[in-house]
Amino acid sequence: MTPSLPPLVLPLIPIDDSLWPPNDFRMAATRNSAALEGKRLVVIGGTAGLGLSAASAFITAGAHVLAVGLKSEENVSAVNELEGSARFLWSDATLPDTAPAAISECLAAFDGFDGLYHVAGGSGRRWGDGPLHEITDEGWRKTLELNLNSLFYSNRAAVRQFLSQKTAGSILNLASVLAWSPSPTFFTTHTYAAAKSAIIGLTKSCAAFYAPQGIRFNALAPGLVDTRMAERAVGNPEIMAFIKTKQPLDGGRIGRPSDLDSAAIYFLSDDSQFATGQVLAVDGGWSVTEGQLPAQP
Repeated sequence: MTPSLPPLVLPLIPIDDSLWPPNDFRMAATRNSAALEGKRLVVIGGTAGLGLSAASAFITAGAHVLAVGLKSEENVSAVNELEGSARFLWSDATLPDTAPAAISECLAAFDGFDGLYHVAGGSGRRWGDGPLHEITDEGWRKTLELNLNSLFYSNRAAVRQFLSQKTAGSILNLASVLAWSPSPTFFTTHTYAAAKSAIIGLTKSCAAFYAPQGIRFNALAPGLVDTRMAERAVGNPEIMAFIKTKQPLDGGRIGRPSDLDSAAIYFLSDDSQFATGQVLAVDGGWSVTEGQLPAQP
């Protein structure tokens, strides 16, 4: 028989409430509340949806923001709350001169440039994106222009500026979980998936090449988020029932633009100065969950 051991009795140690939370936690919380203090940032696609939410969060975290987007009545109305807190450039991200102009305006307005967040992009269904055998030439070309070409122009302009001013900097790109986690029943746009996969490849390749200069490249990969791009899905009860199981976090729901804000702040702040080449999925569990398709009649 194994001899019984006496019960283990640990002494009670009084806790000094003044030391809780620990100092390092309290310092982190204080730092994160102004994590972008003084940063001069450009947000391409910053006048609606994910980009507008991020621009507002960046300002709250202490940054100076120049947001770029297409001018429309809806976009102009959406940015009213940021008037006076941010600068805006109404221009098309697919044009090669837009990003250089935005960075030049950031330099003129805020006397510096520290980071870029490229959000601009979207579905190409209206031009003919879809399953490979159905993709039109226009659908392929315009979907790549919107999602990949625009990002190439902005990333190139940002790197050129960082190299010119001989400073470190942060570039954050918006990818998608569809780049590596397809969902063929409801989300089959193969040009879009190809573009988002290419964004990840470009991000990682550039992260490796420019690391010695302190220029960091990272990417966020959202699942389905409630933006204009998601209107088709939001209006379809079958898709939303699927999303409840495909994105099971927080009760199973579609994402909100604000769900990505803290991650974006992290990658554009000095808190992430030792992180590059990373792709962070903020997807409610999409990329690790099967999801349940509605029963077919």
